[in-house]
Amino acid sequence: MPRSNNDQLPATYVASGNWPYARLVEDAPISAHYGQAFARNLAGAMEASEIGLRALGDKAGVSHATISRLLRGMVLPDMGTLARLEVALGTGLWPGLAAWSDRHRV
Repeated sequence: MPRSNNDQLPATYVASGNWPYARLVEDAPISAHYGQAFARNLAGAMEASEIGLRALGDKAGVSHATISRLLRGMVLPDMGTLARLEVALGTGLWPGLAAWSDRHRV
């Protein structure tokens, strides 16, 4: 699926460290910051719920491979995937404007 504005995959903007806790390059687009914050939120929610990829995939109706790609910054979620994951985990995952304002705190 094409990305807006010719942005690359979120994880391609890593300057140092490991995704999703890495420092991103200075000129990383907003989509990379959102993707990074989303991946952290998803990983944290999965850990708190003690649920793995396959179990979450089954519960949310999302393939475990898609969840893996989301966690690795290889794709951004579409609205349907986001909604299904949030409902399955019972928590908000989309970071909103906090991803942009927190971009220098990682």
